[in-house]
Amino acid sequence: MNKIFKIMNEKADFNSFKKNDANLERTMTVKDFLALGIGTILSTSIFTLPGLVAAKHAGPAVIISYIIAAIVAGLVAMNYAEMASSLPFAGSAYSWISVVFGKFWGWIVGWSLIAEYLIAVAFVGAGISSNFQGLISPLGLKIPNMLAHPMGNNGGLIDITAVIVIGFVAFLLFRGDKNSSKFANILVLLKLAAIVVFVVVGATAIKTQNYTPFIPKPSTNPDGSAFGGWKGIYAGVSMIFLSYIGFDSIAANSAEAKNPEKTMPRGIIGSLVIGTMFFIAVSLVLVGMFKYTAYNGNAEPVGWALRQQGHVIIASVVQAISVIGMLAALIAMMMAASRLIYSFGRDNMLPKAISKLNSKKVPSVSLWLITISGIIMGAIFPFDFLAQLISAGTLIAFMMVSLAMYPLRKREGKDLPVPAFKAPFFPIFPALGFLGSLTVFLGLDIQAKIYSAVWLIIGIIIYFAYGMKHSKK
Repeated sequence: MNKIFKIMNEKADFNSFKKNDANLERTMTVKDFLALGIGTILSTSIFTLPGLVAAKHAGPAVIISYIIAAIVAGLVAMNYAEMASSLPFAGSAYSWISVVFGKFWGWIVGWSLIAEYLIAVAFVGAGISSNFQGLISPLGLKIPNMLAHPMGNNGGLIDITAVIVIGFVAFLLFRGDKNSSKFANILVLLKLAAIVVFVVVGATAIKTQNYTPFIPKPSTNPDGSAFGGWKGIYAGVSMIFLSYIGFDSIAANSAEAKNPEKTMPRGIIGSLVIGTMFFIAVSLVLVGMFKYTAYNGNAEPVGWALRQQGHVIIASVVQAISVIGMLAALIAMMMAASRLIYSFGRDNMLPKAISKLNSKKVPSVSLWLITISGIIMGAIFPFDFLAQLISAGTLIAFMMVSLAMYPLRKREGKDLPVPAFKAPFFPIFPALGFLGSLTVFLGLDIQAKIYSAVWLIIGIIIYFAYGMKHSKK
């Protein structure tokens, strides 16, 4: 038993990670990481969740939910920035925790993140599909239900739009990071323009009475979840926390950053700050245009609100740009996921073949795995189901990274490098980041917790059946 615990807690070698990741090409700059982060943060969620969360949980106080979620994410982002600056490896939290706490704990975090990325890819694909269908409906065009919805939902068999967009992004990524980053940068600029247009035009239709009561009276939804009051705000925080996972995807690409000691902190913190400002602006305008109850079950509230106000052409333009812009989030998530799976193969936690690179220095096998998994999940599972599951894996990683800050600080300048960026107010901020993440996790839907527990059990079985025997010494 002592031998097993010793193997589980064996720390990964810093220099080994550094040597193995040298095969990846360092081409990405601060601009590229800001594009990846903002593209992921301001993805499907900004065009969908403000209305859905307002209707189901928080009412106009959805703005407070976003601010609280941003504070928690900001505390964790500081930890991520220091970790990425000190340990710029592919795999982000998986690699960091393996170095700081041990290989088993790194695997648990990495396995949790894989769930996040897989579901996020499917979630964004489903969101693009919903907005695309809303875009073409005023033209009298309609995709047959069998191909427009996931299996068992409104007579659906497969969401063909989700399949196509995920496949298209995979095609781009196979061509190399440099080309993908340039495309992502353009998409982010377009998406920011679309958001600004919505905020400016939508602000002209705001009715102040829609903000009252700002915090609705507490009640219970038919599914047992909380609505109104502070419990509703809390439930909203847990549901929308997925909106802030963009900086996590930045960290997964640390091994491909130019001057990562400075590039990573700027990309992580900068994308979170910019994303938060846009979320608050969109939420304020959206709940001001119509009473929050109007957005119940609406997966494309931005386009719907503009059309209802008579701005049909503007709605079409905004939705067209937003649909195209959402591809940036898919690029970021699929890049991050493929780099994480590559890291599993790099360390023999899964078969070595998974870490194979193609001629463009892209981990092709892991990218194929992500593409196929994302297509299956995005085409079959409904949008709201996916939204409930994304945050769980992220929050587990956030808690572990926050705790890892304490042993990291003890090793910096000794057997680990001194980072160019250090999180402020140590040791207070890491503790607050951990407690904040734990609080949000406890507020997740019971179904999300159950699925997370099942996923972790599967991961533990894989570790003892394969990873523990084959991982590098």
